[in-house]
Amino acid sequence: MNLSSLKPAEGAVSSDSFRRGRGHGSGNGKTAGKGHKGQKARSGAPRPGFEGGQMPLYRRIPKRGFTSRNHKEIVAINLSVLERFEDGAEVSVASLIEAGVVKNPRDGVKILGNGELTKKLTVKANAFSKAAAEKIEALGGKAEVI
Repeated sequence: MNLSSLKPAEGAVSSDSFRRGRGHGSGNGKTAGKGHKGQKARSGAPRPGFEGGQMPLYRRIPKRGFTSRNHKEIVAINLSVLERFEDGAEVSVASLIEAGVVKNPRDGVKILGNGELTKKLTVKANAFSKAAAEKIEALGGKAEVI
């Protein structure tokens, strides 16, 4: 059993979509679950992250760098890893996963030119470095971009 696999028993979690403040007969009338007085009982209660005027955590922590919304996470593989495939084989992202070379292809797989290749292969990947494509084609293989 893991902490990540814990979940409440079936039927134990109730919906939170019932109507509040519809009279005491409803079980949630009068103060409508907000208690008596105080800032959180009033309309216009503070936004999430508000710390009563104290400098909030999200502003105290230093900000560094920039994260692009269009960033792709590419998995890089060296040519020397493709040596495990038989001569004349077709290497695709699926066959790399099957062989245990790649666990999670994320946004794509790129073949880099590090190492030596001695077999003629048809390699299908999302990207190739110039050196990798040259080495594959020098042996009579094909470097196909998906």
